[in-house]
Amino acid sequence: MSLHTVKQNYKTTKIQREVLHGHKSYLLWFTGLSGSGKSTLANLVEIALHNQGLSTYILDGDNIRQGINKDLSFAPEDRTENIRRIAEISNLILDAGIITLAAFVSPYIKDREEVKQIVGTDNFIEIFVNTSLEECERRDVKGLYKKARSGEIKNMTGISAPYEAPIKPNLEVVTDGQPIEETVKIILEFINKKLKSNT
Repeated sequence: MSLHTVKQNYKTTKIQREVLHGHKSYLLWFTGLSGSGKSTLANLVEIALHNQGLSTYILDGDNIRQGINKDLSFAPEDRTENIRRIAEISNLILDAGIITLAAFVSPYIKDREEVKQIVGTDNFIEIFVNTSLEECERRDVKGLYKKARSGEIKNMTGISAPYEAPIKPNLEVVTDGQPIEETVKIILEFINKKLKSNT
C-alpha cells in the first residue's frame, strides 16, 4: 500500500447498491483445468441469471490477459499476481452490487484463499469444475495440450505445472459424461438457494 494515499469513504454503501439491484452480490469463482468448461459454464449461468433479472458480469482468464494483465507470464509468481489483480477487480464489482462470475484456472490453493480474503468469505463461492485431464485433453478446444505435449508451451497446468484441486469447494461439478445443461442446472440451483437465503 502506498504511503502517500488515503482511502476515500463514500456515502453510498454496498448494501444500498445491493438493494437497488434487488439481490446480494457474490463472486462465483470457477476453477479447474484448461478445457474443463469453466468459461462455457460461466457464460450459460450468466445468461440464466440475467434472464432472472439479476445484475451480472463475467471476468474470464483469456480476456483479462489480453488487457489489464497482458504484462504477466505463466510463471508461478505471475500466475499469483494475475489472480491477485483479478480478486481486487472482483472486489470492486462486488462493491457495485453486481454478481461476478470469474472463470480462471487459478491452480494454486493459496491464491484462491487470497481471493477469498480480499472479497470476504461470505461473498466468495468456489465452484470446482472437476473434469479429468484425459477429458480436457480430448476436448483441447484451444490446442494448448497438444502444444504442451510437444514442448511448445511451458508451465502448462496439468502437464508441466501443477493444479491444486480445492479441498472443500462450495460446489463441485463433475463434467465427464454429464450433459452441460445438467451441470448448469446444478449450479443455478445452488446459487438461487444462496440468493433466496439472503432476501
